[in-house]
Amino acid sequence: MASLGLTQKSVIRPGFTPKWNNIDGKVNRKSYMGPYKIVNSYPLNPIGRTGLQGRGVLGRWGPNHAADPIVTRWKKIENGANHNDKSILQFVAIKRRDTGEWALPGGMVDPGEKISTTAIREFEEEAMNSLETSESEKEIWRIKFKEFFSTGIEIYSGYVDDPRNTDNAWMETTAYNYHDETGSVVGSLQLKAGDDAVGVKWVDITPELNLYASHKDMVNAVLALRCK
Repeated sequence: MASLGLTQKSVIRPGFTPKWNNIDGKVNRKSYMGPYKIVNSYPLNPIGRTGLQGRGVLGRWGPNHAADPIVTRWKKIENGANHNDKSILQFVAIKRRDTGEWALPGGMVDPGEKISTTAIREFEEEAMNSLETSESEKEIWRIKFKEFFSTGIEIYSGYVDDPRNTDNAWMETTAYNYHDETGSVVGSLQLKAGDDAVGVKWVDITPELNLYASHKDMVNAVLALRCK
């Protein structure tokens, strides 16, 4: 394995004794892949070696849990209607500030936070710019979103092939599909990039689609579900 050198992010600090493979206070250190090995006090990536030791740029040693909302609608045709027969499915994509790639508007699960709550929060922050939106406008969303985001379908839960993964820290996610069948809920709202996003738009799901990390696989799973 290649060494990154003895930096703060490549060695576990003295006195840090996490409960690997367990719920550690409010931090979930369990992996969706099952128990992972601990070698010389370091967790090992369950998929294999990456060539990079240490924690890298990730926030935690071991599994780093995220949530990815896949918000979909049927594409609007020229007369403004939503036509299910066309089966042109779209999803909300954001442009990442760090890599410039298009991706799902997801993010990290905060300690003690429910995964479904993370998915909704990240969508509001990155695709609706909730951090810079007035309370009155957010109240309008909440009325629309309350029922809509209560009907999500879990699409995937597991390891993510992410460029930030190392031998000792890796990304895992749970992806939910929230589908706006009539286009009258999220499909009728104006999207606005915020937080870690520098762009946001509705994107057609096509074979040529190119997305960050494993996001295309999750989007294709939604396509298979909705376009049977």
